[in-house]
Amino acid sequence: MKPEITYDDFSKLDLRVATVLAAREHPNADKLLLLTVRMGEIEKQIVAGIRGHYSPDDLVGTQIIVLNNLEEAVLRGEESCGMLLAASDAGEVIVLRPDKKCADGATVR
Repeated sequence: MKPEITYDDFSKLDLRVATVLAAREHPNADKLLLLTVRMGEIEKQIVAGIRGHYSPDDLVGTQIIVLNNLEEAVLRGEESCGMLLAASDAGEVIVLRPDKKCADGATVR
């Protein structure tokens, strides 16, 4: 288990509901997918290490949970502007999703 954090630490995370508009395989990495997501009026690209667990077609049109204020990074030559949240269980990766349709950009608390 990781060290305890305070509520103030947690409140710095900007977790949002996002809709996947497009998904494709990363051209230079076997484990990565490139996702274009919408959160309200904003569209971003996220690089996610879920290739092999999800196909791009399975994700388009679905809602996911995104860490919206993660520092931008370039992963294998592609810009990533956030992080998709997922769980790992016995080598399987499970993308976290709302159980009901939400407004794009809805805050997760």
